[in-house]
Amino acid sequence: MNREKSKRAFQQPAKRSASVKAVKLALHPRNLHRGRYDFPQLITASPELAAFVSANAYGDSSIDFANPAAVRALNRALLMDCYGITGWDIPAHYLCPPIPGRADYLHYLADLLAENNLGLVPSGARALDIGTGASGIYPLLGQRCYGWRFVGSDIDPVALVNVQRILDANPGLSEAIELRLQASSSLIFKGIIQAGEVFDVTLCNPPFHASASEALAGTQRKWKNLGKAAAKKPLLNFGGQGAELWCDGGEEAFVCRMIAESVAFSGRCLWFTTLISKSASLPGVYRALKKAGVQDFRTIEMAQGQKKSRLVAWTFLDEDQRRSWGRARWQ
Repeated sequence: MNREKSKRAFQQPAKRSASVKAVKLALHPRNLHRGRYDFPQLITASPELAAFVSANAYGDSSIDFANPAAVRALNRALLMDCYGITGWDIPAHYLCPPIPGRADYLHYLADLLAENNLGLVPSGARALDIGTGASGIYPLLGQRCYGWRFVGSDIDPVALVNVQRILDANPGLSEAIELRLQASSSLIFKGIIQAGEVFDVTLCNPPFHASASEALAGTQRKWKNLGKAAAKKPLLNFGGQGAELWCDGGEEAFVCRMIAESVAFSGRCLWFTTLISKSASLPGVYRALKKAGVQDFRTIEMAQGQKKSRLVAWTFLDEDQRRSWGRARWQ
């Protein structure tokens, strides 16, 4: 692989940021969204955003983040302006991801892979996104930022149809991003990773809540924090279908299943990773990692505004095997 090309990908993951004022220091240094949103520039990229922009209590241009349509319009403008992705949209009530935080996850994964590529982010990495959703946000950002190739899996065929529509609207993306339907809601890697197939990294934003009632209570808290009176059937400002928001046992149970299932693919992936939203989930996750016999694991803290999360990464390869992996695949 051309190391100069890899080095450029590491230093310049995409085109210019929307703004460099009021830097958000909690975000990764390569994150394009560390500055305040430049709404005039974003409206130029996506004129429909203008209908949702007004002055906030401080006299600054902003949107109503409690309005799902406004959040979707902002995402569409960010993807167009910063990443050159056109035609992005999601069906009503599907999860609309906060782009700065999703980009942060990818930049930290890039750092992790760079450890075994002479400090350079490999532009030829291959990633598996578990639960890619209707937005396809991780494959879209990862391909644009670093040129990675992706497989995106989901149990929801409607979500995958929407992602394919986005791919079709952007020449070249379908060649870099493949979508696969997970036929069993009880499986994660099995049925998706094919015989002899190898991935450099897997990623996942697991269901957060343990039940539908817990998801509803979380939604009501978010509306209260946004200064809105909760409706009888409040909507998440970032949306979300049932399987996107909750599963039996919540994120801890889901991630522990993921860890147990990853053992069967221990030699076919360099790093398995997942987001963890609740710090209370970590002790159970660490016990599962010890039981699985991993060689190494990392917990990387992240933050976007007041929201704090972390990603947990684990590998079954020792240091020598990880170095050999990088030499064989990227150097």
